Amino acid sequence: MEIKATNITWHAGVITAEDREKLLKQKGVVIWLTGLSGAGKSTIARELEKRLYDMGHLSYVLDGDNIRHGLNRNLGFSPEDRKENIRRISEVAKLFADAGVITITAFISPYREDRDNARKLLPEGKFVEVYVKCPLEKCEERDVKGLYKKARAGEIKEFTGISAPYEPPVNPELVIDTDKLSLDESVEMLLNYLNQKGIIAAN
Repeated sequence: MEIKATNITWHAGVITAEDREKLLKQKGVVIWLTGLSGAGKSTIARELEKRLYDMGHLSYVLDGDNIRHGLNRNLGFSPEDRKENIRRISEVAKLFADAGVITITAFISPYREDRDNARKLLPEGKFVEVYVKCPLEKCEERDVKGLYKKARAGEIKEFTGISAPYEPPVNPELVIDTDKLSLDESVEMLLNYLNQKGIIAAN
């Protein structure tokens, strides 16, 4: 991407990322939930945030719909806008992780290349790709927002899984099959992973 700003300098801080992690007693990381609409990304993200809070850990959810209310309100759902949507949130997530926050993103993020680019922004081990896997027909059954019905009726253009592609992860850190696992089991899988990797201390 072309950098339009000139005469800019990166200013390093006195406090390091490691200093912030010691203060928070956790490691800053990006947990990137990807999957079809209705797969359960936002539900898992919110429950994980609550469980982490109860355990004394600072986390924050960057949710696809919420981000489009503000930071990305000028973007639509064309392939180009989807790419820019994920590019921006990748940079924001990187800043959150650098601040020592356990950052949970809940975006369809349909394109593999965009998710790979998000990974490249972070040091090894700081990006956790989680494929929230659910069959399309099950997502349509849930259809909490009524989006699939509108997409099938042609009222929503470029809808992932119907009229726009979804490229599932090839080698994610975790696969959570929400067609088979309960919400509690899904969150436990994530917490176990964070414990095993030393991102949070075992309680």
